[in-house]
Amino acid sequence: MKKFYGHDVYVQSAGIRSDLDIDGFAIAVCAEIGVELDRHRTRSFEEMEKRGDEMSSFDMVVALTPASRAEAEKLTRFDHLDLEFWPVSDPSGAQAGDAREAKLAAYRTARDEIVAYLEARWGLPIASQ
Repeated sequence: MKKFYGHDVYVQSAGIRSDLDIDGFAIAVCAEIGVELDRHRTRSFEEMEKRGDEMSSFDMVVALTPASRAEAEKLTRFDHLDLEFWPVSDPSGAQAGDAREAKLAAYRTARDEIVAYLEARWGLPIASQ
């Protein structure tokens, strides 16, 4: 989001689990569109709150999986914020024996779905306007 819309809005990435390595296929397909994930680190909702990012300080939470939506609903049930569910394809469903290009295609599909949701919600990226 920062790459597309700048740094005027505070954005934080979180999920159900933390300290996971970012998938190499995700890094590769995001690099194709100029989004650098090499230094990105996963963090959980719990870790985010421990670091001082209270859920109540956000205006909006976007969940990409049913599990993250359920967790976000639980954590924000008393907070006044928007919770949006953007169901995207799960690229990790590509089989271990699949060719590299098949795996990359699955990750590109998920990436492109997220980009489409961003553009539908906030319009074209700043660089495209």
